[in-house]
Amino acid sequence: MKKIWIVYLLLIVCFALYVLDYRSQSRMNDQWNSGGLRGEIDEKYVMVTFQMGIDYWKSGLKGFEDAAQALNVSVEYRGSTQRDLHEQITVLEQVIAKKPAGIAISAIHPIELTATINKAVDAGIPVVLFDSDAPGSRAYSFLGTDNYAAGVEAARKMAELTGGRGEVAVVTVPDQQNHQERTQGFADTISAEFPGMSIAAVKNGKGDQVFSRQSAEEILQASPGIAGIFATEANGGIGVAEAVREYGKAGSGPKIISFDTDKGTLDLVKSGDIAATMAQGTWNMGYWSLQFLFSLKHDLNGAQSPGAPGVPQQADTGITVVTRQNVNDYYAK
Repeated sequence: MKKIWIVYLLLIVCFALYVLDYRSQSRMNDQWNSGGLRGEIDEKYVMVTFQMGIDYWKSGLKGFEDAAQALNVSVEYRGSTQRDLHEQITVLEQVIAKKPAGIAISAIHPIELTATINKAVDAGIPVVLFDSDAPGSRAYSFLGTDNYAAGVEAARKMAELTGGRGEVAVVTVPDQQNHQERTQGFADTISAEFPGMSIAAVKNGKGDQVFSRQSAEEILQASPGIAGIFATEANGGIGVAEAVREYGKAGSGPKIISFDTDKGTLDLVKSGDIAATMAQGTWNMGYWSLQFLFSLKHDLNGAQSPGAPGVPQQADTGITVVTRQNVNDYYAK
């Protein structure tokens, strides 16, 4: 009988310890949540891009959604359907009118979006830029590739592919900040590091497959022995590859370096039509854009958390070179 009472007593003690531990855990969770580290499901953040149907944005949007799940908030995806400045401005105006908790935007133009971005900031809406910057605006942060450094890396890869000799060309989007920086990094590195190479032409592919193909055709006509072509975005790379194939130079013609990891580009890397492509940290752009916006919205940028690191004004989300050797690692799983 005495043994049974001892067993009962032990069970009661264990139960009491469990209750105390549960309450302690609950208090910790309450403190964590009340500290602004979890939001409300009706707290909505918006991602704004351009050409919103293209594959390129999918990874960034996935990062944005993953951050929303972690923070218990809602997100919405908006953007211009075409590569159209005025349409993106209109979309951004519509988003501002709804007064979201924050906006992450990839700017189609480094200057022309500035006034509208500042309008959002003046309305008390936290704004961060990702992928393509508008440096004159009052957006708090820019998250994206160090595009100049990406151009440097592309030039060094091109030199490796061509043996550091011959003329090369660039097909780019000259009115967009990130493409300007990629082109400049590429051109500066060719000039400074590879005396046996020179840039024969820089063409405007307009971020469009057809226009980029036409630009590549013009390059091939003017410089039949061109050693390589660097396309600063994915549609450009596909268009350039089509032009090279049409000229019967696939495999023996200019080495093509492209940008990004949409399926069409990866397939061309796998087939050897594109020698390499530059992979950006697009998931990181989306995920950390929302984390930054949440911190700014909840005034966690050091004001309420003394000693805590603030939201950085610049964040490099990384770049890697994709070739036939590692291309399978970059297909969507």
